[in-house]
Amino acid sequence: MRDLLAVVPDIKARSVIDLGCGPGNSTEVLAARFPDAAIQGLDSSSDMIVAARRRLPQVQFAISGIEEWQDAGHFGVGPFDVILANAVMQWVPDHARVLPALVSKLSPGGALAVQMPDNLDVPAHRLMRETAAAGRWAPLLAAAAASRTAIGSASNYYDILRPMCSKVDVWRTTYHHPLAGGAAAIVEWFKGSGLRPFLEPLDAASRAAYLEHYTAAVARAYPASPDGAVLLPFPRLFVVAIRE
Repeated sequence: MRDLLAVVPDIKARSVIDLGCGPGNSTEVLAARFPDAAIQGLDSSSDMIVAARRRLPQVQFAISGIEEWQDAGHFGVGPFDVILANAVMQWVPDHARVLPALVSKLSPGGALAVQMPDNLDVPAHRLMRETAAAGRWAPLLAAAAASRTAIGSASNYYDILRPMCSKVDVWRTTYHHPLAGGAAAIVEWFKGSGLRPFLEPLDAASRAAYLEHYTAAVARAYPASPDGAVLLPFPRLFVVAIRE
């Protein structure tokens, strides 16, 4: 989040919105960066919005998905000086349509700042799909792998946004996270994100069996260091686009 905002220019922002705000962590960073702006937040999870309102009672939050929000315009009509979408666009299809629609909600000189996990090809995600296809739960999980949107190349996002923008910065960073708990820590890391589409359709017994098979596969793919920790590489794609 901070690496993303570091590339956003010093805009005198008056109106800022956080798409996929979660419990308000990113919204809090936005508010600190743009203290004179009216900040709004949006998330599709009612639980997340409850947590965000508790965290930042002075901020206006609403429950909505990004696609519904941009089509209906019932909340946060704009224009905005900054639109943030941190770790949420991987759940939204049709980036070639959605991203230009977001840019259209910016004021001239405004910034769209996007960060997306670009990790569908790393072993942890590949093993989610392989475990789903190999077990008795395969019919229930046939659609799980399609829940995440495949991330395009850097040049793809540049080409999508450049016709509407005076400047487009795109970069990819791989963070290497040391996790003290070994394979179990990697599984725990993904339970709230990448694993959710594979776990939610299953009953408790099948979920436990799936996780047992998946954890064993992860342990083989990510051998522990001498201190017992594993190093989890996590690539992320960043985009900061400035509207003309």
